[in-house]
Amino acid sequence: MTDPLSFALESPLSDDLALLFQRHTAEMQADTPPESIHMMPREQLVSPDIEFFVLRQSDRPVGMAALKRLGESQAEVKSMHVLAEARGRGLSRLMLNRLIAHARRSGLSRLSLETGAQASFAAARRLYAQGGFAECPPFGAYRPDPNSVFMTLAL
Repeated sequence: MTDPLSFALESPLSDDLALLFQRHTAEMQADTPPESIHMMPREQLVSPDIEFFVLRQSDRPVGMAALKRLGESQAEVKSMHVLAEARGRGLSRLMLNRLIAHARRSGLSRLSLETGAQASFAAARRLYAQGGFAECPPFGAYRPDPNSVFMTLAL
């Protein structure tokens, strides 16, 4: 029997999320120049325009993701991360599928994202492509960046 999973809206400031944010920050800073890191600090994820989700396995946080509204019908996928020790079990795909379903239920017509162009982000780009996202030009306030790949999905 597998441990029960939940994926729900939570506060990004919850004390038990510190490890998720530490690991996410470390991975983003590992091989990306500072000017190309578009990760939002934890405190900025508390906003009326942002829905923050936590994936828990047996009540332990193992993943997180956020949707940032960019207008009436579009949102951006932000801060998607699964702990390294929980990877390889389809949890990222599960989170992405649930984010997409939530976006559709919320009446959004487009999801977009920015991810790294480096080899360390290859698995993320593959996940998004398998989820139906296609590369696109920069959106919102983003500008062309050789360290960034922009992707979008019509819902």
